[in-house]
Amino acid sequence: MDAPRHFINDGAGIEQVSLETCIGPAKLINLTPVHPRELITVDRLGSEARNIVKGDRLLLRTDWSHRHGSAAWRDELPRIDASLARWFVEREVALIGVEPPSVADVNNRDELTTVHRILLEAGIVIVEGLTNLDKLPSTFDLVVLPLHVPGCDGSPVRAVAVIA
Repeated sequence: MDAPRHFINDGAGIEQVSLETCIGPAKLINLTPVHPRELITVDRLGSEARNIVKGDRLLLRTDWSHRHGSAAWRDELPRIDASLARWFVEREVALIGVEPPSVADVNNRDELTTVHRILLEAGIVIVEGLTNLDKLPSTFDLVVLPLHVPGCDGSPVRAVAVIA
């Protein structure tokens, strides 16, 4: 999980991330299949876009976690377009979770910084490196709690989906 401090010099540390945001109902957005280096846009959300509302916790299923351990997992990841990040901000989404190790291209510093800053400055919690999204239903309860490490810019989490 990234804290605002990860990309904002005077941003909040991981201990200041609201635990209320980290626990609650969530939605899975199935984007499969995705292509290497695909830029995920608002249009790519398809009909799911109209169901996204203020406070949503969204996990973006790409099945990219199946590539974990390969160079492609890090270097060819699908990523969130800056316009989609701004769209999430406009809708006041609370949390975005992705399977790749980042929401943006780790090899493109400008893109990486821009997308993270858009989301983090708006208070959107970012969770990266998720797995097993292919096993989830479209709605479930999500628990992603960061470690309480004062001043840290991020933390590992144990992501748990509670399925009724």
